[in-house]
Amino acid sequence: MKIDLHCHTYYSNDGVSSPEAIIRQALKHGLDGVAITDHETTAGWAEAKAAAEKLGAKIIQGEEIKTDKGDILALFIKEEIDGKGKEAKWVINEIKKQDGIAIVPHPCHGTERFKDDLKNYLDVIDGIEIFNGRLPFSLPDKMASEFAKNNNLLMTAGSDAHYYKGVGQTYTECEANDLEEFKNSLLNKKSAIRGKKASIFCLIFPTLKRVKLIKGKPNL
Repeated sequence: MKIDLHCHTYYSNDGVSSPEAIIRQALKHGLDGVAITDHETTAGWAEAKAAAEKLGAKIIQGEEIKTDKGDILALFIKEEIDGKGKEAKWVINEIKKQDGIAIVPHPCHGTERFKDDLKNYLDVIDGIEIFNGRLPFSLPDKMASEFAKNNNLLMTAGSDAHYYKGVGQTYTECEANDLEEFKNSLLNKKSAIRGKKASIFCLIFPTLKRVKLIKGKPNL
């Protein structure tokens, strides 16, 4: 099963595409589904689940939460976690209370990196994102991969797309027939990382759209 574990819709303050557009793009590239991980909100879950049911796709309920040390990606959660600005370990514990998986996304990428020593969190995190399809440089991904291997962490990949055309070329693959099996494979560290960087246009388009330098609907 192939899932993009890091996607943002127009429910994120910096996303521009609908859940359906993101799901369609994932299916177009042969994926089975996506994780909806909007910033500080789960408002897109209902629309995403409706679209996934219509299109025959899998949806993982998630959220990307900005803590005092950086972002934490919550996967397989049941309810929104209001953790913006709170301590990272508090947020991770809230994810675990919901039987979710706690991932540190883009841990080594410049201004979006995790701003603390990850070794201080080895007892609470499940894993780290070792390939981010949106951010253009590969060295930070390699650094994350090396850290994950050295510390026996779960490794994930995701497009981190904020525009639907960035979806589909970066994903995490597990041997699984359903999402419960996929989750167990992740926790057992039996994941394969597939990654290709999205075009620079996919990185800058959401910003251009938000400041209205580009008109029209990018989310069809």
